[in-house]
Amino acid sequence: MNVQQKLEILADAAKYDASCASSGAKRSGNGKGVGHSDGMGICHSYTPDGRCVSLLKILLTNFCTYDCVFCVNRISSNIQRARFTPDEVVKLTLDFYKRNYIEGLFLSSGIIQSPDYTMEQLIQVAKSLRTVHHFGGYIHLKAIPGASERLIEQAGLFADRLSANIELPTQQDLVQLAPEKKTAVIESTMNKIALHKDEADEDRRKLPSTPKFTAAGQSTQMVVGATPATDREILKTATHLYGQYKLRRIYYTGFSPYPDADARLPLKPAPLIREHRLYQSDWLMRFYGFTAAELTSEEEPSLSLTEDPKTTWAKSHPEFFPVDVNAAPREVLLRVPGIGYRNVERILSIRKYHRLLIDDLKKLHVRLKNALPYLIAIDHIPHQQPAADEAQPFTQLDLFAPLSALTGSL
Repeated sequence: MNVQQKLEILADAAKYDASCASSGAKRSGNGKGVGHSDGMGICHSYTPDGRCVSLLKILLTNFCTYDCVFCVNRISSNIQRARFTPDEVVKLTLDFYKRNYIEGLFLSSGIIQSPDYTMEQLIQVAKSLRTVHHFGGYIHLKAIPGASERLIEQAGLFADRLSANIELPTQQDLVQLAPEKKTAVIESTMNKIALHKDEADEDRRKLPSTPKFTAAGQSTQMVVGATPATDREILKTATHLYGQYKLRRIYYTGFSPYPDADARLPLKPAPLIREHRLYQSDWLMRFYGFTAAELTSEEEPSLSLTEDPKTTWAKSHPEFFPVDVNAAPREVLLRVPGIGYRNVERILSIRKYHRLLIDDLKKLHVRLKNALPYLIAIDHIPHQQPAADEAQPFTQLDLFAPLSALTGSL
């Protein structure tokens, strides 16, 4: 098998890993012009300062000794297998980079022989790129749960970001679908990364020449919809991971059925809108001061699929509104539907010079349709709170159905 054939297999296998953002575009070249985007191989990720970077996203191998039911690369899966050598990955990365196709590497792998052996193979790629070829691009490595502390420390010195996948929301889910994996082992790896990063950051404050350790932090991935775990359980796990291990990001990926799948898996994919609501809730918890317990309840453990979680919360807390846009503090304005956190900062800044009118909010592109029922401005007082049953159910459009995609009709 030549390198190109391996690349086709291992780039396709890596598309199921959502630990870095990807465009997911589906547009093949026609052989006449230039450009080819089929949702694998090269993905796009966004840095904290908003830059979009292109990454070569591949697996070192899709061989795996584990038998995770939800994973297409599990040992019992009847798929074509391939394996790169570390030198092949290094050469591919440098060749793509020199052609200006990519700005970095996302490298994951199935588990071969043992967690330590697999981690050593991944580190060998990153170490060669950094120390032999002096590669200055972005490197995201998969941290293999169960790998030794010495290897995690080495990986963090060469990689910009590490990610140990939590895989499923609860230990019970792992017992059911991924018996070789343990929540305690995965979190132990996250803890090692967090501790080493804290130590390195502290050392760098005293001695700036101290090498950086995972400068872009750590992230993880959680599969949604493969088990009956509720949104409340998922958000509770997310809150724990953010608080305990200082994760920069959790990626939620809806489960998609595949041929000849295990009978324990659902036959239907998780709704994309559910994945979207989880990302909205995740954003509210990280940047808007909400807690997981506020966004769901024991009685309603699932997020609404018909309206965003911020609006749902606002409708269930009429005692909190209306809010005076010219007097409310930052943490209160953040809870008004239709106002994003950047606009809250702009509103607070403008208030130093004059009181705001509705026209001022229009200029800030505040979503007035959502915000007006909850806001008081100089020239606006809401007549009444929207009723909880005003939300109009909608049907998600299918991007790949020609009629709905072109006309918008359902």
